[in-house]
Amino acid sequence: MIDMAYAMGPQPGQAGGDGIQSLIQFLPIVLIFVVFYFLLIRPQQKKAKEHKAILENLKKGDNVITQGGVYGKIAAIQEQIVILEIADKVKIRVARPYIAGLASTPPPPSEPNA
Repeated sequence: MIDMAYAMGPQPGQAGGDGIQSLIQFLPIVLIFVVFYFLLIRPQQKKAKEHKAILENLKKGDNVITQGGVYGKIAAIQEQIVILEIADKVKIRVARPYIAGLASTPPPPSEPNA
């Protein structure tokens, strides 16, 4: 058994290459992290900043869409609650973080059920 342990050790004269070899073995892990950062983490952080800016700049009269797909016009804004008018004299309360963004155009009026 002792002979096998010596046989598995570094060869004489190769002791200086261990640092470079371990660095080369660690390099793929670093590259994977860099790829994940630029493809996943950074875009997600950028999108979160943009959403936060939109929520901070909401004002009465803006046309918005919620994360559930409801279009409406902001009738009032409180601290964490936005009151949306989704039809004539129909208002709903929505938590501010659930506003997905500004709607580019107001939703078309719905036809009354006959």
